[in-house]
Amino acid sequence: MRRLAAVVLVALVSATAASAGPLPSPDAPNLTSVLLPQLVSAPLVPQQLSFQQLQPIWQAAGQAYGVPWSVLAAINKIESNFGQNMGPSSAGAIGWMQFMPDTWARWGIDADGDGIADPWDPQDAIYSAARYLAASGAATDIASAVFSYNHAQWYVDEVLQLAQGYDSGGADFSNALQSAQQQLDAAKQAVVDASQRLLGANALMAKLQAGEDQFLATAQNTPSFSDRLEAQKAGVLLDIQLQAAQADADAQSADLQNAEAALASARAAAAGTSFASGAAPLLGAPSYSDGYVFPVAGGAGVVSVGHTHHDYPAADIAAPEGTQLYALSDGYVTKSWTTPDPSCGIGFTIATTDGLVWTYCHLSFLEPAVVAGAQLTAGQPVGLVGQTGDATGPHLHLQLDPATGYPQDEAWFQSFAGTAFSWSDAVQSNPAPSSVFAVVGGASTAPRALDSASSGIVYFSATGG
Repeated sequence: MRRLAAVVLVALVSATAASAGPLPSPDAPNLTSVLLPQLVSAPLVPQQLSFQQLQPIWQAAGQAYGVPWSVLAAINKIESNFGQNMGPSSAGAIGWMQFMPDTWARWGIDADGDGIADPWDPQDAIYSAARYLAASGAATDIASAVFSYNHAQWYVDEVLQLAQGYDSGGADFSNALQSAQQQLDAAKQAVVDASQRLLGANALMAKLQAGEDQFLATAQNTPSFSDRLEAQKAGVLLDIQLQAAQADADAQSADLQNAEAALASARAAAAGTSFASGAAPLLGAPSYSDGYVFPVAGGAGVVSVGHTHHDYPAADIAAPEGTQLYALSDGYVTKSWTTPDPSCGIGFTIATTDGLVWTYCHLSFLEPAVVAGAQLTAGQPVGLVGQTGDATGPHLHLQLDPATGYPQDEAWFQSFAGTAFSWSDAVQSNPAPSSVFAVVGGASTAPRALDSASSGIVYFSATGG
């Protein structure tokens, strides 16, 4: 049963059931008045369907509206991962195919014949997507039709490339991609979690050690015999706690090493799949352009950056925590730090072969190979996106050292716009109010200024970054 009590569903009087009559035409949108949802939420228990269960729906909807089924599958995969991430998104998109509510009111249909046009229902959503594509000219120009969903060329390319994979490989391709994604995501999350536990254990050790040192200093310097005894007793008690904390830190360090090994295995297993059409962005493969690699994986659908920084030249590149980070060019590490700096968090500095010096901040995890003096190659994994230090959300803070210009102004950086990332502050000159999906682009978060002895990097700001 659907969530009649949990969500106000859209009722389309003109959308007749597929089993009760002909499907609504793509020639014109719904004309009847509709009840729009005021509070939209995902199902309490989302419906889970396999590729084999979804394929007949894609094929039937595609046949009904003259749309390749593989394109519907690709959109379904990119937008909701086959119903696993149904929103609402930050832009307000909802359901299996991530419709905007106003677009659903115009093009949504009741495909399963239950009297309700429901974007959270896979059949209703997939048929509605097929109808919208047909209305956008899919029969003669599928690329333009896909562009009507999301006005971004990267989106069109990713959908059509992924559709080729489904066309040629079907369930085998889908299963391999799903498995590789799940293994990578689980392995990266395990590294992030283990790293956070180790940071907490090390922080506790540092606190206990400072307390013990203070009591020992008191025991040595106080003239009172009784005060010395009390300080020594307190120091001994803290030392017992410190030994226990050390044991815990050792265990967390071992867990992190095991998680690192599992991540390396998942990367190796996904390497072959990442070369399949359309799979690379989903698997976090590096994006290359003229000798450079964009430092944050994931593609324009999940990675965004603004043209400017709020108070000094830098790039705040927003991406989900645990997203893979890469060396942006060949070079060597001048310094790195795994103990979080109060402002920069975990990070490192790389001097690249073009004579520039770059600093990465706010990592959740730094690859063990990224140490001072290490040689890095473009596209080499260097860590994972995080929010360590003074950060308001997960992102990579990237800046030149010294910060004499914006990374975003570099030609290599701009060459990745629309493929490796989206501009979060882009202005669309002729936005289409009927597009199904908003162009993805979360607000970039801001790392904070720093003047740190631990990293040796000076940021030119006194407040938020």
